Amino acid sequence: MEKILFVCHGNICRSPMAEMIFKKMVADAGREHEYEIASAATSTEEIGNDIYPPAKECLRRHGIPFTRRGARQMTRGDYAYYDRIFVMDQNNLRYLHWQMPEIVQQLSGRQYGDPQGKIQLLMELVGNPRDVADPWYTGNFEATYNDVVAGCKALLAE
Repeated sequence: MEKILFVCHGNICRSPMAEMIFKKMVADAGREHEYEIASAATSTEEIGNDIYPPAKECLRRHGIPFTRRGARQMTRGDYAYYDRIFVMDQNNLRYLHWQMPEIVQQLSGRQYGDPQGKIQLLMELVGNPRDVADPWYTGNFEATYNDVVAGCKALLAE
């Protein structure tokens, strides 16, 4: 079973959207037994808070089921446990580097790496290593949804 963790700043918009979208894709493909899927934050700002209401509304519009959940921060234990960790933007990489420098090491400029090669930008999966726009700031949950769907489809196709 491959263990997947999606990570964003607060764990109330992008990463839980990715978690729920990928869970639905996996279920629709009849491949639930192949994956364990979760999400986490780089910050402590939203710990315990549920998915942001506009993110829930976006998921509802697209028929993506979700359950009440509490945001949580990524830990060193998560790095050890999960096989692959997908971050939503370069800031997430910087925060992880700051919080866990022994795990995420700056290599050069905006390039980051990790000792076991587990962490990558979600959009790298579609050949476009850019940030997934943060709808907390843009208000554009549809653009975020479309990015996340593209990344999750690529992940499922691997």
